[in-house]
Amino acid sequence: MKLALAQMESELGQIEVNVEKGCDLIDQACAGGAELVVLPEFWSTGYFPALVDYDFYDLAAPADGHAMSRVAEKAREHGVHIVSTIYEETGPGVYYNSSMIVDPQGEVVHKYRKVQVPARRGLEKLYYRGGSKFPVTRIGEWRVGIILCYDTLFPEAARCLALGGAELILVPFGASTTEGMIWDQLMMTRAFENGAYVAPCNSIGQVQMADGDVFKLGGKSLVVDPTGRIIEQAGVEEEVVVHAEIDRGAVYDVRRQYFMLRD
Repeated sequence: MKLALAQMESELGQIEVNVEKGCDLIDQACAGGAELVVLPEFWSTGYFPALVDYDFYDLAAPADGHAMSRVAEKAREHGVHIVSTIYEETGPGVYYNSSMIVDPQGEVVHKYRKVQVPARRGLEKLYYRGGSKFPVTRIGEWRVGIILCYDTLFPEAARCLALGGAELILVPFGASTTEGMIWDQLMMTRAFENGAYVAPCNSIGQVQMADGDVFKLGGKSLVVDPTGRIIEQAGVEEEVVVHAEIDRGAVYDVRRQYFMLRD
């Protein structure tokens, strides 16, 4: 499969601007032969949980809102699957951080709602509730699962997907620094311990935090193979599409060599 990660910078609250930029990056990804395109977390809204402002509830949208409708158009136009994560409104006052897979017919065929909701520097608990399931779906022959950003710090999240059969774990990020943490090593470990490809798609730029500090979004989107080897990686500050060719046979081979799932 030809996978593409669209590493981008989003402007706070500027949904129209961000959506059009995201669509341009989808076009670039598909021009490079992508069959599956991943957008970052909070790509359409910017990282608004950096601040306390109840007006940000107005950024929430249903699954058939503007951002997802444009993504569906692009999926149909290019005949690809696209992963889009939005601030989803499911009813008055009920919000989730929801990652959806749109198929080449423009239909949402899979939805994951972020389970681990942080509340330290990013005040995400103020804005949405957590999900409770780690579903796995199929894209062609591949079994695919999604976790979001903070979820990665909990090994149980990726393991739930692996136990559900996931061979490719996609990880949209929207508010993560890569400085002063074991970013590469964390993703390499999640891949190796589960015998799966792991593909974090991060954002770039800076956001002003509620405590007055500036939080740098660290980029470094990457694709890790099931042996824990990085096969492609972006830089810290570049807005770029990361392309990677991934091989399902590698998952089979690694799981026959290392028996963590059996044991």
